[in-house]
Amino acid sequence: MLFLFLSILLSVVLLLNFRLFPRFGVNTFQAIVFNYPVCFLTGFLLLPEGQSFSVDFSQTWTWLALGLGVGFIITFILSGLSTQRMGITATSLANNMSLVVPVCFSLFVFQTGGKTFDALNYLGLILAVVAVGLSTFRKDEGQTVKMLGWYTLLPVAVFLLYGSTNTMINYMNLRYIPSADKTLQVTLTMVLGAIAAGSVMLVIRLAQGKEKIESRNLLGAITLGVPNFLSFYTLLLALSQFGGNGAFVYPLYNIGVILVAALAAMLFFKEKLLAINRVGLILAVLAICLISWQELAVLMGR
Repeated sequence: MLFLFLSILLSVVLLLNFRLFPRFGVNTFQAIVFNYPVCFLTGFLLLPEGQSFSVDFSQTWTWLALGLGVGFIITFILSGLSTQRMGITATSLANNMSLVVPVCFSLFVFQTGGKTFDALNYLGLILAVVAVGLSTFRKDEGQTVKMLGWYTLLPVAVFLLYGSTNTMINYMNLRYIPSADKTLQVTLTMVLGAIAAGSVMLVIRLAQGKEKIESRNLLGAITLGVPNFLSFYTLLLALSQFGGNGAFVYPLYNIGVILVAALAAMLFFKEKLLAINRVGLILAVLAICLISWQELAVLMGR
């Protein structure tokens, strides 16, 4: 359980970084762009002794991984904006409830084995979508509860993009990467895609005079990049520890991130949750429990 616990904490650290950046004058966009070279260096240092890294452009999965890297940086930027505009709790909910998307694709498109969904599992999927919606509501200046402009769509965008990228990862694993020993290689290739996309965006913004590189942004990239890569890597280690049982590990991971993120938001940033937000939080935990009740029942019976 150690790796799972570490992955949860590191994932929450990412959200805390985004919330702290404005306080210290860190440019979120630059921190995200520069965080990916930090991610690559972190992953490269973790390569097993005797194993090298190379990019084989003749492989289909290489191009898919590079494309996923582009999706990652776009999703990460939106996640940063959502955290700053809508809060840690709403963003963590949208992020973690995005498991609905790959689950639905696995069931109805990829038709992979594993388990048969029953009525409780399907109810969990419905509640997950409702939970994300309830979490985005805010009170406008102590008056009425309503949606407050375009940025209330940010958690929805995070939900859809995280779900899409995770679905694509599942597809790659099923179609192109059956061997688990390629995990680190594939991850580093994805990071290269993010580095390339981020570099292009940064150069364009620098040429337009919209960006100015400052040392504090590079420091922010380090505090973001190290936990970013390690959160993913420790999650992979947790999966290996539990025999690759993603149906068991992911729900526990998602529940943990949602709860720890909400607690951190209240303790460190005094985020106030409306009653409707609390309902969304409770529904999120209930939804994940329903989606994975079979696996949780096995755990409780041990």
